[in-house]
Amino acid sequence: MRATMSDLVAAVRSALSTVQDPDLKKDLVTLNMIRDLTVTDGGAKFTLVLTTGACPVKKELEDQCRAAALSVAGVTRADITVTAEVPKGQNVADSLPGVRHIIGVGSGKGGVGKSTVTVNIACALAKAGAKVGLLDADIYGPSIPTMMGISRQPYVINKKMIPLEAHGVKMISMGFLLDERQPVIWRGPMIVSALRQMITDVTWGDLDYLLVDLPPGTGDIQLTLAQSVPLAGAVVVSTPQAVALADVRRSIAMFDKVNVKLFGIVENMSEFVCPRCGHIEPIFGTGGAEREAHELQVAFLGRVPLEPAVRISGDDGTPVVLSHPTSRSAAAFRGIAEQVARAASMAALVPAK
Repeated sequence: MRATMSDLVAAVRSALSTVQDPDLKKDLVTLNMIRDLTVTDGGAKFTLVLTTGACPVKKELEDQCRAAALSVAGVTRADITVTAEVPKGQNVADSLPGVRHIIGVGSGKGGVGKSTVTVNIACALAKAGAKVGLLDADIYGPSIPTMMGISRQPYVINKKMIPLEAHGVKMISMGFLLDERQPVIWRGPMIVSALRQMITDVTWGDLDYLLVDLPPGTGDIQLTLAQSVPLAGAVVVSTPQAVALADVRRSIAMFDKVNVKLFGIVENMSEFVCPRCGHIEPIFGTGGAEREAHELQVAFLGRVPLEPAVRISGDDGTPVVLSHPTSRSAAAFRGIAEQVARAASMAALVPAK
């Protein structure tokens, strides 16, 4: 007897229930990641809804879904629309109802490329289709305006600042509000007050991710900021050498003290790549941050090589993931962005133990 359309839909749904999300350890049907399933004239059509557009296993899940659908007798083709719906984090700000995840990017010391990592993660996520915001909380040294190529001031509507936007990323920075030659000589309470205003007195709108470029260090100001902002998680940036790794331990201890989940460690400037001959030289050593991550039992998010294009792109206001998308550093930043997005989704969907 010929199968009816409803029979085929049920059979395809059953086949798709064999495809499992590798992180959540549940099948896609149970997770409601398969939607709008129809079968017409031998063609199965459905939407695969991922938890982030920057999903590192997007292609694998799509291929597995296609194979599962085509395994059903009577189905000869599979038309899959892949989209994303970022789940809202468990720790979100009541004053920012449209922001799903606030993610801090910190470092135990300055000079390790924390802001460079932040802008490239932001641009990579935006390029993947996410709605992204970037808060430059490095009050003393706001470098985000230069790296993102913006110098004008934000305007105000109904006593709320409207973020400036570049490369698909909404941004607020003290660098937009002060003359670049004017030093910020403020004490801790003034900085914390300014940061709170930059969060709550801004019309961020709907965002999947709001990245916060935290000041370097682990002092009272950093602790207060981490406590003031409801972070879904944090990323720590380091270079490979031992002196930087000692500061990584302090950064991790700081986030642990204020009960902020650590998404992982990024090793920046892992090795110098000569732009002429391609020779690789580990100027600051290599692999130190990965070894430290394993020792501390935290995730290692990836290593970024030291390429001249990273510095040039930052000075020119177009991060390297956009200006040199085929470079090794751009590929590294995209991989790190995928891991950060994955960690945010896991934090939202898997209850804390």
